[in-house]
Order: sequence, then structure tokens, then C-alpha cells
Amino acid sequence: MGTETERKFLTRSLSWKQGAVGVTYRQGYLCREEARTVRVRIAGDKAYLTIKGQTQGMTRLEYEYPLPLADAQELLEQLCLRPLIEKTRYRTWYRGQVWEVDEFAGENQGLVVAEVELESPDQPLELPDWVGEEVTHDPRYLNANLVEHPFSRWG
Repeated sequence: MGTETERKFLTRSLSWKQGAVGVTYRQGYLCREEARTVRVRIAGDKAYLTIKGQTQGMTRLEYEYPLPLADAQELLEQLCLRPLIEKTRYRTWYRGQVWEVDEFAGENQGLVVAEVELESPDQPLELPDWVGEEVTHDPRYLNANLVEHPFSRWG
């Protein structure tokens, strides 16, 4: 059984980009419900099918499996809900912790979210100076919710 524990934050500056390496992501959802999501993702030249359970605090079940690239492309084009999520994911390090910063494009252009995976919900975390407001518990920032309520349509 896989478990994901992560915290999400908005960014307050672009200093996170120094030394960060970006990969283009396209992803879509086959199922987007409160209790579960099923996602198809292409990250660079690799593809995955991911099943996630309902978020409880900052933790949820997560299972991820490799998928043939051609199958992922077909699923994204034919079966996934619209709009697709388009973003560049950057990886950067701070105090031994890997941070992933998503710079969204398409319908979510202008949104930048940083996340960090933790070993447990009570793990101490030192925040970089470029980290802003925490949005871990705000469901608007879940990628699955950005399909139905894209950032470009927020009032």
C-alpha cells in the first residue's frame, strides 16, 4: 500500500528557479471524485497511471504504475476530462529536502504551487524564503480540482 504525505504552498518569489530542473507534464483525470482520483500523466518521455484515495489531513493513499507512452497519449486525448493539466515541474533542494514547484500553463496559467513530500504529517519542516502561504488544506489547489475549476476562472 502506498501513502503520500505532502504539504503545498504558494510561492512569493522566483528565487526557487535558481538551479531547478524542469520537466513538462501533461495530465488528465479518468475519475475525479472526492473519495478517489484516477490520473494519466506524461512527464517528459515517461507515462504513468496513478490512483489516489481521499485526502485525510495531508495524507492519502497513492498507487502509481508505469504506462506505455502511446497508451497515455490516447487516454489523454480520448478519455480524460477537460481541460488537461499542463505544467512544468521543477525540482529544487532546500536543507536536504526535495521541493517540487509546478508552474502551470494553459487554463491554469499564472498559478505556481510548491510541494514537499514528508515521511509523516508531524515531520519538522524548515521553509525556504521563497515559500508563501500554505494551501495544503485548500482543495482548490488539488490538480484534480483545477480541471473543473481552472485558475484562470477564479474570481
